[in-house]
Amino acid sequence: MTSTTLPTGRIGFGAMHLETAAGPGREQAGAVARRAVELGVTLIDTAHLYGGGANEELLAEALYPYPDGLLITTKVGVARTGPGGEWRLDGRPEVLRDQVDQALRRLRLERIELLQLHRVDPETPLADQVGTLRELRDAGKIKLIGLSEVTADQLDQARAVVEITSVQNRYNALDREHEPVLDACERAGIAFLPWRPVAAGTAGTDTVFAAVAAETGATATQVALAWLLHRSPVMLPIPGTARIAHLEENLAAATVRLSPAQFAALDAQRR
Repeated sequence: MTSTTLPTGRIGFGAMHLETAAGPGREQAGAVARRAVELGVTLIDTAHLYGGGANEELLAEALYPYPDGLLITTKVGVARTGPGGEWRLDGRPEVLRDQVDQALRRLRLERIELLQLHRVDPETPLADQVGTLRELRDAGKIKLIGLSEVTADQLDQARAVVEITSVQNRYNALDREHEPVLDACERAGIAFLPWRPVAAGTAGTDTVFAAVAAETGATATQVALAWLLHRSPVMLPIPGTARIAHLEENLAAATVRLSPAQFAALDAQRR
């Protein structure tokens, strides 16, 4: 089954937790990325922020030349441009253009299939930020444009400037602060990529998730991910991990089927 809005499977992979330093950890990280592709993952999420591009380089090292159908999405708009060289939101057009060029080089791509604005920089007009991404799209450097951690109002503002394909906001069965954004995405047919898709505490033995897991023969983590998939057809979770066993557990959630009663019991757990 594929997402209704992106030509990808229903569960992607978030690469943020992969080790990029030289050594056994990096070798394991490459193995996890390759195993994700072997298991049918067709969307992998990374960002300039993850090691200042080191995560992008790791994925290229592990997966290039990329198999047909694999979409690697990266994010821009956070940079080491603070007074002391610390990371800060930075959506100035020149910064976005430079980070896209860096991503193309590190990922060994001629075009980024999905480029997301990591955060909205409050010091730069949103129209200038997404307008820059539109210009980069028109120049052939990116194909599709997404946003991350936005409000429904910001999504509307951005859509007035350029077509938006995806939104990546924090969301899980217990934390639904961005429910209005998910609803807006569903109405517009925009893919919703929840980060932190499994809430802390979900796997506790006394939770409803554990009870449903026992009924379905799944794990509590798989139940939490299955709830997301049942919640909306535009939902495309991107759970991350640095372990192959955990990766395999996450991806198997796509096969978990919830009854209406089980979905309702989980749906009632929101904080």
